[in-house]
Amino acid sequence: MTWDPFGTLGRALWIGGGQWAGKSTVARLLALRHGLTAYHYDHHDARGHDDRRVARRVRLGEPPAGPDPDTMWLSGTPADLAARTLAGFPVRFEWALDDLRGLVSGRPIVAEGWGLRPELVAPIVDSPRRMVVMVPTAEFRDRQARELPRAAAVGAGVSDPDLAQRNRLERDRLVADDAVRSARRLGIRVLEIDGTLDAEAVAGLLAGHFGPYLPPEES
Repeated sequence: MTWDPFGTLGRALWIGGGQWAGKSTVARLLALRHGLTAYHYDHHDARGHDDRRVARRVRLGEPPAGPDPDTMWLSGTPADLAARTLAGFPVRFEWALDDLRGLVSGRPIVAEGWGLRPELVAPIVDSPRRMVVMVPTAEFRDRQARELPRAAAVGAGVSDPDLAQRNRLERDRLVADDAVRSARRLGIRVLEIDGTLDAEAVAGLLAGHFGPYLPPEES
């Protein structure tokens, strides 16, 4: 394990997996029920890590602002987009670990996000039970894309929004499938989310899985 001054990484619980599986919601519920400290990867990666992202692009001779929307979503196949995403996760994971090393909490930390990959987490935990991988079924992913505003489109500035959205959804499927393969290879539990259980019930399943590491439920 890399340097961890407060022992945070060794005591953390991890929720990885695919986009739109409800990871953030479940982590929030676990935090409220058990008094945990929740770390939301997507929030920190999109905001707190931007200075590192820009500096890295400059070192690599890339535009500091990153690729334009068409380059991001329309250049290449969904498999190409997935490969680029997966290739970037190890660097971004190190930034997340730096965040976590600086956290001090009297209760365990639950870290969630699609960039928390099984193959990256496994070397720093003492048991595969400290992690769960949540992935949506195809039907549930389609439902989320219809019903969640942030999942329904890639955002402004792309010249072909429909193609960009199809590429995004297929990329997300490929990235999620890769997480499942990695988790199963490493003995990490995979939880497929199909929408038949609400978030409270899914949080209950994860509380049972993480039970040995959780404090008593908050009253």
